[in-house]
Amino acid sequence: MAESPGSRVGTVVALWRYPVKSMMGEELNATDVTERGLLGDRAYALVDSETGKVASAKFPRKWPTLFDYRAAFVDVPRPGEQPPPVRITLPDGSVVSSEEESLDRILSADLGRDVALARTAPQEPSLEEYWPDIDGLAHREAVTDEAMPPGTFFDIGVVHVLTTATLDRLRQLSPESHFEVRRFRPNIVVAPTDGGAGFIENDWVGRTVVIGDDVRLKITQPCTRCVMTTLPQGDLPKDPGILRTAAPAAWATPARSAPGSRRCSPTRQPWRRSPDHPAQSPSAPHTSVRSSDRRSGFLSRSARRSSGCTTTRRGPPRTKWA
Repeated sequence: MAESPGSRVGTVVALWRYPVKSMMGEELNATDVTERGLLGDRAYALVDSETGKVASAKFPRKWPTLFDYRAAFVDVPRPGEQPPPVRITLPDGSVVSSEEESLDRILSADLGRDVALARTAPQEPSLEEYWPDIDGLAHREAVTDEAMPPGTFFDIGVVHVLTTATLDRLRQLSPESHFEVRRFRPNIVVAPTDGGAGFIENDWVGRTVVIGDDVRLKITQPCTRCVMTTLPQGDLPKDPGILRTAAPAAWATPARSAPGSRRCSPTRQPWRRSPDHPAQSPSAPHTSVRSSDRRSGFLSRSARRSSGCTTTRRGPPRTKWA
C-alpha cells in the first residue's frame, strides 16, 4: 500500500451479498450500491416469534443450522424498488419461496422454532450473541442481547471490506486452519497491489478509499470477529482456531458509503486511497460496474461495534461483522 494520497492500493476481486441475514449468500458479478450498502444485502431476516429477536448465527446453540440455508433473489434488485422475493434452499435441498403462504410454517418446522421471514425490520431490532471462551473478545462464555441499527437487519454498519492480504496473514499465523473468504462474510474483497502484506486495512482507518472514478468509502474503524467465523459451512469444518487467531488482531476494515446509488463489480476495479476529505455525494442516480470490466462503481457497507463479529452495543465502539 502506497503512502502518498491518491495512490493505488488494490483491486476489487469479489463482491458478496446476503439477501437473508445469517444465511449463505450470493457472489456477484456486479451490484448497485446505495448508502445502505449493496442493494439487497440483509434485505430479509428471520424473526423469532417468541422473543421478537432477529435470528442470528451468532447464537449457534439456538440457531445451529442457519448456515445450512442458502438465499438468493428470484430477480435482480432495482434501486428505488422493494426487494424482490427470495428463494431459500433448505438443508435437505428442497426450495421454498418467500411468496409461498406456507413459508413461515415450513421454516419453523425445519428450524424447530416458530419464526417469520420479515422484509421490514422492527424499529428497535436486536439479536442474541454467544461469546466463546477465547482471548481477545469483549465477553467470555456469555450470551448477550445486542441492539441493531433502527429499522435495519445490519449488526452495525452496511459495508464490510476484507483484503486477501489479511487472509494470507491469518493463514501464516495458523496454517492448520482454513481461512476462506466465506467464513468472514465480507461485501468487498480487495487484492492489494505492490505486494501489500499483513493487516493493511488498519492503515486505511480515517481515510477515504476510491473505487474507479466515482466510488468513495470513508473507512471508519478496524473490525474484529465473532463465533460465526468458526461455524461449519459447506465443506468448511467447525474450527474454533479461526477465532482464536483472528480475535486478537484488529483487521477487516468497515467503511461508510457516500449517499446515492452506484453499481460496482469485482476484478479490475482499481482501489485507491484518496486525499483525506469526506465522501462525496455521487451526481448520477447510479452507475454500473461488473466483473472483468473497468467501469467505475460504488460499493459500501459501514462499521459495526464490538470485538468478535457483528453486533451493536452500548459503550466504547468496537467493530465486528456477520
